[in-house]
Amino acid sequence: MDKQYKEVVPTCDPNYTIRFCTDRLIIRDVTENDCTYLHTIYTDPAVMRFISTGKYNWTEEEIRTKYARANINYHAGYGLFAIQPVGNPEAIGEAGLFNSFGDPSVLELGYILSRHWWGKGYGKEICQGLVAYCRDILHIRKVVARMYAANIASVKLSEAVGMIRVEAGITPDGKEFYRYERKLN
Repeated sequence: MDKQYKEVVPTCDPNYTIRFCTDRLIIRDVTENDCTYLHTIYTDPAVMRFISTGKYNWTEEEIRTKYARANINYHAGYGLFAIQPVGNPEAIGEAGLFNSFGDPSVLELGYILSRHWWGKGYGKEICQGLVAYCRDILHIRKVVARMYAANIASVKLSEAVGMIRVEAGITPDGKEFYRYERKLN
């Protein structure tokens, strides 16, 4: 059984919407103020090593452009969201839902977390929340996660949140990858 997210609470800050909360986290829209801290995450090679391009020399302007492009679907309930611990005003990462397959009933999920927050169970909490949000709020049919096979933590996490491996393959640059899925509705 998925750990349920807390009921979405309205915010008095008109600059963002809270998408959902877990016991320890607030998942909300990214604001302009988040970009400076998120830039530190995107320039950490250890964090970026399993991201598809592995790029870690982002500029702040590139980060702002990335979020502007990725979040054109906020009105539909998906995009890149800030991860904020309850009681902490700073974002510590991002959680994403993407229409990667041209079908709005199938969303790809993912997240990036500052390495200072690794090993505390936040990844599982984020993914459980994303799955519940997709099922209960967005009424998505299926969620998908793709990762390099070498990313053992993401493989284990995908399985821990009820996803099933449905594909294994090799990327054009020769890296082994997995695709996991979970049917929701």
